[in-house]
Amino acid sequence: MNAETIDHATLAKLAEAGLVRSARAVGQDGGWGITVKYGVTERALATQRSGQVRIFRKLETLVEYLKSIGIARFDVDAVHYDPRAGIAIKRPDRAVAMKDAHAAAAYTKWLQAEVQEAIDDTSPTIAHGEAMRQVRAALKRV
Repeated sequence: MNAETIDHATLAKLAEAGLVRSARAVGQDGGWGITVKYGVTERALATQRSGQVRIFRKLETLVEYLKSIGIARFDVDAVHYDPRAGIAIKRPDRAVAMKDAHAAAAYTKWLQAEVQEAIDDTSPTIAHGEAMRQVRAALKRV
């Protein structure tokens, strides 16, 4: 978080304490940002991980966010809002994680099917000791 932004935790505490003087939804290319005034300071809401200004793609989402932290009244500045200039956020790390998750789910499904097939198998069973004797005999032949 840089000196001109505020994070969610700080904003929530300020709102709870009634110290937020005003809030504004500011239209940008592809979404909406939030600026808040408290005391004589004005800050933009930042994302928790990167510290960059948080952009809400939908105004409805921004409204729900502000209401959830106790800010029900705010101004809207749509001068620079352009929904057609949507910003494409590329997250290659998330793409890899999703592929890994799908691979893990496919493996789990396969493994569960294999286990169920073994449970459902009605062929005669062999005692462990007998199975080991057969394996040792086969190894000696090799």
